[in-house]
Amino acid sequence: MRASREPRIVIIGAGVSGIASAITLQRNGFHDFVILEKGSDVGGVWHWNHYPGLTCDVPSQLYQFGFAPKADWSRIFAPGPEIQRYLADVFEEYGLRPHLRVNAEVTAATFTGSGWRVETGDGTVHEADFVIAATGVLHHPAMPELPGLDEFTGEILHTARWDDSVATDGRRIAVIGTGSTGVQVVSALQPKAEQITHFVRSPQWVIWAPMRLPQPPLLGAVLDRLPQVNKALYQVGMTGARMFTDVVTRPSWRRRTVQEYARLSLRAQVRDPELREQLTPDYQPLCKRQVLSGSYYRALRARNAELVTDGIEAVTPTGIRTADGRHHEVDMIVFATGFKAHNYMRPMNLVGREGISIDDAWAKGPRAYRMTAIPGFPNLFTVLGPNSPTGSIPLHHAAEVTARYITAWIHRWRTGEFDTVEVTEAATIRFEQEVAEALTPTVWNTGCNSWYFTEGGSIDLLPFDRATMEQMLAVPDDNDFHLRDAIAN
Repeated sequence: MRASREPRIVIIGAGVSGIASAITLQRNGFHDFVILEKGSDVGGVWHWNHYPGLTCDVPSQLYQFGFAPKADWSRIFAPGPEIQRYLADVFEEYGLRPHLRVNAEVTAATFTGSGWRVETGDGTVHEADFVIAATGVLHHPAMPELPGLDEFTGEILHTARWDDSVATDGRRIAVIGTGSTGVQVVSALQPKAEQITHFVRSPQWVIWAPMRLPQPPLLGAVLDRLPQVNKALYQVGMTGARMFTDVVTRPSWRRRTVQEYARLSLRAQVRDPELREQLTPDYQPLCKRQVLSGSYYRALRARNAELVTDGIEAVTPTGIRTADGRHHEVDMIVFATGFKAHNYMRPMNLVGREGISIDDAWAKGPRAYRMTAIPGFPNLFTVLGPNSPTGSIPLHHAAEVTARYITAWIHRWRTGEFDTVEVTEAATIRFEQEVAEALTPTVWNTGCNSWYFTEGGSIDLLPFDRATMEQMLAVPDDNDFHLRDAIAN
């Protein structure tokens, strides 16, 4: 056994998973790490997104780190700016600023045989023994290719790159795209718009929820004064999340109940038969990422709102022409078209052992052993990587569990057990087979076309409950990895 050594670590991304990784490393005695963030501040998706109406669809008391509870959330479902402030506050509380490099987009990362050479856009090079890719899934905006878009004379915005200086009041606004983002931005802009037109290719099930319900100040005061009560409330929330995992992963009366509530939400709020028919999806509720709103259907019923389900034929200099021949005059177009969710670390030039690129490794779609290790890429781990539980288990908790798993490997490197660790192809294939089998009875596999599907046709989600995930990432299994010394490389 060799003498103890200190690893150099690069964390890519300063969102939820990057912050969880940095704090976990720090709490375990690792301090030689740098966090490379392509944006101008921390927060990940909550830094990039600040469109009108932005609200988290997970209850606030669950959308937080277990090691950093927040007592005084303003709402039961927190608005985006408050979440970004929370993440920034946690970052400051743990003294991570000296480790952070902002406006430092990683353009290339190359395995050198014993470690990694990481390069940012300004030409700065970081040598690392380990790389933790905490890039998440929601950071590359997806823009549809519409004929004539370049000729539009009004303003064009994507919700993930919102320009706060652009006025929206009194404007004729087109919103393209459904999902939570489209629903939220339509609800927020409708009251003061001259006209808002929501172009919907495929309607979503929208479950009624009190998204603007404030958290009682008394509750915040109690949780602040009695941390043990706050911890108990968090555990209650985790139990509720476990029930939701059961709903989406296994057919049961619970799933049927939630699905019927989704249908009831539509029937009760939209009495116009024609509008209700337009808003009724042709797939089961919960098949796509579930949308929550207490105001969307009301917004669509307003006199200045219109739902358009005909396909878009072309964008003109002054509006949008649809397949039925109508021309919709608009002053601005808002794209709520989501993200290229399966890019993960890409488009960075990521090159592993023997020159394999991440694009070659993921030619049939992103894949990773237990969401965190990729064959051909030694000493590189992902947090909230392929098959992460974005639709079933609270992300902060998943990030914490994964970060502890990665830290366990790095601790073993520090004690000299190996120089490089790389997951085997056989173990990765076995995990993929387990996931594919478990996905069969899930609601995500009931016939809808969602962003959960990769280019290879697989569903990029974790079909297991929290206990199974925690067990998977509890202790590293040497049988699933190649452990090598530098000489052997």
